[in-house]
Amino acid sequence: MTLRYLRHPEIDLAAWDACVAAAQPTGPYVYSWWLACVTQHWDAVVEYDAATGGYCSVLPLPTKRRLGLRQVYQPAFTQQLGLLTTENSHYCNLADYLALIAGRFSHFYLQLNVGNQLAEAPHNFTLTERQTYLLNLSADYASLFSGYTSDYRRRLRRNQQQPLPLRVVEMQTATELIQLFRLHKGGEVTGVKTRQYQQLAALVEALQTRHLAKMIGVRQPGTNNLLAGALFVQHQGGLIYLFAAASPVGKQAGAPLLLLDYMIQQFAGTPGFVLDFEGSMIPSIARFFANFGALPASYMALSQTIRQHWSLLWKS
Repeated sequence: MTLRYLRHPEIDLAAWDACVAAAQPTGPYVYSWWLACVTQHWDAVVEYDAATGGYCSVLPLPTKRRLGLRQVYQPAFTQQLGLLTTENSHYCNLADYLALIAGRFSHFYLQLNVGNQLAEAPHNFTLTERQTYLLNLSADYASLFSGYTSDYRRRLRRNQQQPLPLRVVEMQTATELIQLFRLHKGGEVTGVKTRQYQQLAALVEALQTRHLAKMIGVRQPGTNNLLAGALFVQHQGGLIYLFAAASPVGKQAGAPLLLLDYMIQQFAGTPGFVLDFEGSMIPSIARFFANFGALPASYMALSQTIRQHWSLLWKS
């Protein structure tokens, strides 16, 4: 087994995806088709098995250029990347992989996965703790519902008592959901750029092709206007709350609460299934997730800036 740094054209995508499918922790972010949707280019450090020609572990490195210099960055709609290893891996120390990228990039920022717990930062790197919220869906719905805050339980019951209660409906495309987000979030500092909306559309198409997309919405009775919508990713280990939007009227009516409760009902009692709320570092959003009984889980962001970066041009 040897560790190799590979530029993108050198990566065997079939070997890559086979490794990701066998790796821990499970998750869709590192599959080649996901990376192809969210980043134009990615290199990698892989653990190569000469006997089989396959990979035993992979570390994806999405790259871009700024001022002519190559950087590693975290793509949009991709909460966690980091090192994935299999039972055949001989290298489990992230520092071994990072040693192969020394001097290649002017800036490095990568959000690791929850399985990459590091006691301290590797040499010349900085670690920053980030947080997501996870809800184990193995229990039945009644048990999960009892874990909601009393206010959430009351609001859900109150909606059912209305003459025309708000109801969750399945959505076939993400077009209206993305339009809703752009309409009500476009003026805010969301960091979502035009190119990233195109990436999201490509990602939705890739997810639908693989039957991994779950798109749902809440519509206003009478007008049929979309009050709120969400895109969930169903994968081997559970659900990811990937993207959501709501109008001011929808927020006031509690439509986002209905969306999450609906998905929890649909998948409650599924052994080993976990709902990943994907965040958040924003206290108000974190409280919203915690109110469903979700528990915080930490993962690390790894960063490095090389000040003498003009000398890197020859390696680009």
